[in-house]
Amino acid sequence: MIWIRYINLGFAVLVVLAPMAHVLELPNKLALDAGLWLAVQQHLYRGWGPFLGGPTEIGALLTSLWLIYLRQRSSAVLWATVLAGAGYAGMLVAFFLFNEPVNVAVSAWTPTSLPTDWTSYRARWEAGHAIAAMLSVMSLAALVWAFEKERKAKPT
Repeated sequence: MIWIRYINLGFAVLVVLAPMAHVLELPNKLALDAGLWLAVQQHLYRGWGPFLGGPTEIGALLTSLWLIYLRQRSSAVLWATVLAGAGYAGMLVAFFLFNEPVNVAVSAWTPTSLPTDWTSYRARWEAGHAIAAMLSVMSLAALVWAFEKERKAKPT
């Protein structure tokens, strides 16, 4: 079980990166005008989801589910792992509720076809990433806590 814990923690660290980057860059992105915001959305973020976001979130969820199965006899670390798994599932839900609809809409826009309510799309997209950031940090903390509790109980 030791190797799956390390793989899980590796995914957990990677999962935090993208949504936290979005949260940290938020003040600067809110200052962008419509055309520049659209260019950033269409060019700067292209490929990140399929390359980093999706695979790591799914990997974190799957390895957390595997650890839930393996940790069934230890209620303390089991509940922390269940919390982490729920966080990763919540991140996927947030993506499909908030981010994906905006991604689809934005991909078809041009600077001349940008709707007048583009800021509501921006707010929805940023909210999805803020929710993901919160859930990813919560999940990582729960997994680190479970890892440390197991490590102290049984040296590896």
